[in-house]
Amino acid sequence: MTLGEAILLLAGGVVAGVINTMAGGGSALTVPLLVLAGVPGNQANGSNRVGVLTASGAAVVSFRRAGVDGFRGAAPVVAPTVVGSLVGSVAISQVADETFETIFGFLLIPIILLTIFKPKPAAGSEPWPVGVTVAVFFAIGVYGGAFQAGLGLVMLAALTRAGFDLVTANSVKVLVNLVVVSIALPVFVVQGDVVWAPALVLAVGFTAGGWSGAKIAVRGGERSVRVVMIGAALYLAGRLVGIW
Repeated sequence: MTLGEAILLLAGGVVAGVINTMAGGGSALTVPLLVLAGVPGNQANGSNRVGVLTASGAAVVSFRRAGVDGFRGAAPVVAPTVVGSLVGSVAISQVADETFETIFGFLLIPIILLTIFKPKPAAGSEPWPVGVTVAVFFAIGVYGGAFQAGLGLVMLAALTRAGFDLVTANSVKVLVNLVVVSIALPVFVVQGDVVWAPALVLAVGFTAGGWSGAKIAVRGGERSVRVVMIGAALYLAGRLVGIW
C-alpha cells in the first residue's frame, strides 16, 4: 500500500463514515476504493467490514448515551438478521473476485436510487406481522452478510414498515449493522479475505467520519453529502463494470 493509497482510503473512510451516520450506503464508496487501491474484490469486501464494525460500535454507544435504546423490541429484527448474515457471508466468500466486482458494480445502481429517494417513515400504515418482519430481515441479513453496501438504507425503510418510529429505527439500524458485521467479519478473516493494513487505515477514517457525521447532519448538510456520494458511486460503479 502506497502513501497515496493510504491517504485515499483515509479520506474515503471519513466521507463514508459521514454518509453512514447521516443516511447509509457509505460502503458503496469504500469497497470500490479498496479495489482501486489494489485490493481484490472479495478481500475488499472483507476488509471494509473492519471500519464498519468500529463505526457501528461508536454509533450504538452514542445512541445509548442519548437515551435511545435500539435493544428494546428488536429481537424479531436482530435474530433473523444474524442468521441471514452468516448465510450471506459464507456464500459470497465462494465467489471469484472478478465476479464479485461486477455484481457489486451493478448493485450500486439501486443503492444510488435509495440514496436519492431516501426512505421516509411509513406514517399511518399498519406494521408488518411478526412473520413478515422475520422473513424480511432474514433476507436483509443475507444481503448484508454478502455485500454490506446500502444496508443502512434498506434497513431504515424496512424498520419504519415494521412499526419503529424514525429515531428508534436509526438506533436499531446501527445495532443490527453492528451485529451483522460482527457475524460476517470472522468469516472473512477465516477465509483470508481481510487485508489488514488498508482495512485499519480505512477504519480510522470510518470512525472519524462517523463521529463528525452527527454534527454535520444537525447543521443540515445531508443534502450536499448525498450529492457527493451519488456522483462518486456512479463514477466508481462505472469503473467496476468497465464503462470507463
